[in-house]
Amino acid sequence: MTPTIAKIVWTVCVIAWYVIRYPYERKAKRTAVARSRRDWREVTLLTISLSGLGIIPGAYVATGFGRVGDYAFSASRAWAGVAVFALSLWLFRRTHKDLGRNWSVSLEVRDGHRLVTEGVYRHVRHPMYTAFFLWAVAQALLLQNWIAGPAGLVGFGTLFVFRVFREEAMMLETFGEEYRAYARRTKRLVPWVF
Repeated sequence: MTPTIAKIVWTVCVIAWYVIRYPYERKAKRTAVARSRRDWREVTLLTISLSGLGIIPGAYVATGFGRVGDYAFSASRAWAGVAVFALSLWLFRRTHKDLGRNWSVSLEVRDGHRLVTEGVYRHVRHPMYTAFFLWAVAQALLLQNWIAGPAGLVGFGTLFVFRVFREEAMMLETFGEEYRAYARRTKRLVPWVF
């Protein structure tokens, strides 16, 4: 494994992420939105997350922007990044499959929305967030640069911290006691832990 191959792997994984998401995005767009919280705050958080997981590392990979932050490359760290990204993509696909038309990139409730509590959602309330955190960790391991590597943790971490409680409040408004009971028996990100 070399730094160039690690950058290629990161690029391939980002493309794979898009390939996984695209069909679900198309299906979701065909289902009307019953309620939306897509406001300036939501758009700002999505932009920050996109910057950390896509724009900053993409600029680094494509142009070398920020290479001043490079540090000694470790092939073993990069291989660990490959494994973590593979796990992230598997979980990402499962969350989309389990959610189906209930999925949305933003805080939205769709017509006919139902509370999904099976599949990976049986164990964790926000497995898609877990998948994104795994992506961010994989990015830090693959792109061994003090700017591009941790940008995903900062970008997505910001979205998570300022969004998860709003999302859970929206689910509570929509599903009431059913969501309360679900929240009592599951953790936010990691089964039995967090």
